[in-house]
Amino acid sequence: MSKMTVIYWSQTGNTEAMARAIAQGAEAAGAEVKLLTVSEASEADVTGSDLVAFGCPAMGAEVLEEDEFEPFFTAVEGKLTGKKVALFGSYGWGDGQWMRDWWDRAERDGAVLYGAEGLMVNETPDDEGLERCRAFGGGFAGA
Repeated sequence: MSKMTVIYWSQTGNTEAMARAIAQGAEAAGAEVKLLTVSEASEADVTGSDLVAFGCPAMGAEVLEEDEFEPFFTAVEGKLTGKKVALFGSYGWGDGQWMRDWWDRAERDGAVLYGAEGLMVNETPDDEGLERCRAFGGGFAGA
């Protein structure tokens, strides 16, 4: 059984809903899952997991949330080499540039990334969006 940690930041609840559905999908696939907000997470949660899913919505000019999530991600970047990582988040504008930038950054950090370019959902995930999240979590747990 793989150990998976889902670490997320959410302002409106959209990315939180995605995180919960990803965790459900991973648990259904047999993973032991820890679901944490970024303020609850520590470096040990990253290093002690086989799989780490990071979730953050697009903020401002398509960047990661700058007060909590960005500092945490920056602090753990050096621990991502060889780590299986998935990226996800919601957005309300733009075309997903924040995710492409984040993906490239994690790839440069040496992370073993899951999916094509992470998982993005526009605004509040509907039933179809939540199902995509559960499938993403299940697929990542089996990666």
